Amino acid sequence: MAEEIQSTAAETKKISARATGVVSVAIMGSRLLGLAREMIFNAMFGASGNLDMFITAFRAPNLLRDLFAEGALSTAFITTFSKKIATEGDESAWRLANKVGTLTLLVMSGITLLGMVFSGPLISILGSGFHGEEAVITAQLTAIMFPFILMVSVAALVMGMLNAKLVFGWPAMASMFFNVGSIFGGVLIAYIIEPQKHWLHPHFSSRALFGLAIGTLIGGFLQLVVQFPSLYRVGFRPRFDFNWRDEGVKTVLRIMAPAVIAASAVQVNVFVNTTFATHCERGSVTWLNNAFRLMQLPLGIFGVAIGTVTLPLLSKSIALGRNDDFRSTLARGMRLAFLLTVPATVGLMMLAGPIMSLLYGHGNVNSIQVEKMAEALRFYAIGLAAYSAMKVLTPAFYAIDRRKTPMMVSFLAIGMNLLLNWIFTFHYGYGHRGLALSTSIIATINFLILYGLMRRHAQGLESAQMLTALAKIAAAGTALALVCWCADFSILAHWGNMNFPLRVGALVGTITLAGGAFFAVAYFLKIDEVEDVMKLVKRKFSRRGAG
Repeated sequence: MAEEIQSTAAETKKISARATGVVSVAIMGSRLLGLAREMIFNAMFGASGNLDMFITAFRAPNLLRDLFAEGALSTAFITTFSKKIATEGDESAWRLANKVGTLTLLVMSGITLLGMVFSGPLISILGSGFHGEEAVITAQLTAIMFPFILMVSVAALVMGMLNAKLVFGWPAMASMFFNVGSIFGGVLIAYIIEPQKHWLHPHFSSRALFGLAIGTLIGGFLQLVVQFPSLYRVGFRPRFDFNWRDEGVKTVLRIMAPAVIAASAVQVNVFVNTTFATHCERGSVTWLNNAFRLMQLPLGIFGVAIGTVTLPLLSKSIALGRNDDFRSTLARGMRLAFLLTVPATVGLMMLAGPIMSLLYGHGNVNSIQVEKMAEALRFYAIGLAAYSAMKVLTPAFYAIDRRKTPMMVSFLAIGMNLLLNWIFTFHYGYGHRGLALSTSIIATINFLILYGLMRRHAQGLESAQMLTALAKIAAAGTALALVCWCADFSILAHWGNMNFPLRVGALVGTITLAGGAFFAVAYFLKIDEVEDVMKLVKRKFSRRGAG
């Protein structure tokens, strides 16, 4: 019996490690393809008003995807479906899947039809800065792309079923197929709609945006159908089931409700920022979109990862009544988040110009547009450390069963966001820079409020150690900034005259030297979290060696 338990545990560990590797590679691939998608579309249309219309048009169905399909619905369904498999077996779980699938199909079809019919009024709110032909084209693009939410909602359910059956490969790669489909489909149809004499340097008008919209639907369709063969192999047979009084369906809806409310605050802020951006200089929506996507890379790699690892430890400490461990683990997680994101903040601010030039300075994107993106990136980067620390701090409120606290603070942020957007955009005339700055300030205020509330609840969060660590991290950040400043007058001084390979080498070399300087000073100053990073790296390489 003991041998059987050990064998099961070992197999579970093996599956978990393999699944983590597959999912990590797929997520990184998807993010890189997403970045490539933005770069290609920018090169085709320039970072200007045309791309503003497409991004704004896609914002509505994409917000619904974040709010429902890949957010609350996915989490609620996976939780309930997995319990069904464990307690009642596969057949009961498949019946629940058919019930929830039928309900999702009908509800999302209704939302899709409403979105298509009322795309005009929707854009009059979301894109209130657009007028005349801009507003008409944006509304038409929105109507075309709204079925995307239907396809991605069903795709999220399919992914949940497969993950519950320990199938991770194809579900993890599904979003990669969305990017591949939207890139190839969008570019091909754009060329069909508006043939170009020069493939390498095309000059598309707003008509070709409809190709990108259709390409988005192709990508959404591929994201769904690539998972079907795996779903069939695990035994699922779809059929309509309208028996929604089932307890499992009610459980899914009960779990969804608070998650939707909590997530809606974030989505409202995104909605508000887009609306304000349409009142700024044409191209602002695109500049902000490109900068925010780039800022999300270190946030996803560091903040989300640390939060994911920390949450189980916090939950365990609370369950065992170990409050000292809870405080120590949470404080250490936040310090580690600062250690990893402060250098990213300084680097993005100091090297924003070369980074944006290397990624987006191609095709129809000119140097002025690159600088506008760099301005947005600098102001977004101000809030990166606070964003990252919140990824560690916010889940801690769930661990102590205070779920409403982050939700209430996020609703407060909506009002502050509106006020700051108005002040920076209209009163001071900062334009898109003001919107990025407002986002960073709101993130910082959110963090400080949550930190104060948690500090009061936990009766301390090692604040003295936090301030000491921040001072040391700031000193190391100064060394990083100094290297970047020297690079501006040396290897980056002739950026405009360099070809692409030289630019890559110069930028990578600068980042390597600057990062090395940061961690050398951090190590010299004996920052505890540097040792954590070193141990993590050593453990990673030792595992690879053992494998």
